[in-house]
Amino acid sequence: MGTVDDYLESLDPDDRAVVSHVFDVVREAVPDVEQGMSYGMPALKYRDKALIAVMRTRKHIGVYPFSGRVPEVVAEGLPAAEREALAYDKGTIRFQPDHPLPDDTIRAIVAARVAEIEDPALRKG
Repeated sequence: MGTVDDYLESLDPDDRAVVSHVFDVVREAVPDVEQGMSYGMPALKYRDKALIAVMRTRKHIGVYPFSGRVPEVVAEGLPAAEREALAYDKGTIRFQPDHPLPDDTIRAIVAARVAEIEDPALRKG
């Protein structure tokens, strides 16, 4: 087991299913991720850099791509209706368990963050 697995075990079953699904989509998109910690959160790491964390808070589930740029980049790439439904600001994307993020949105988050990891110049733009 690792840090993400331990965190998932601590969640109630309904939240665990939703949070676990996000991590499963990430692992499918980037099979060589590893579990670790970043900013005190259980995270998946890619090339020793924090890729994504998903945490249950009192009010929502937060997706943290460890980038202030990624949420906006992903939102800009969505159709208008989906963009309006996405709750995000710098560094976080929020959703309710009964309205989970679409798998394609999760993949877009991961692709944008992987691109930043592979090309650090993107983080500045």
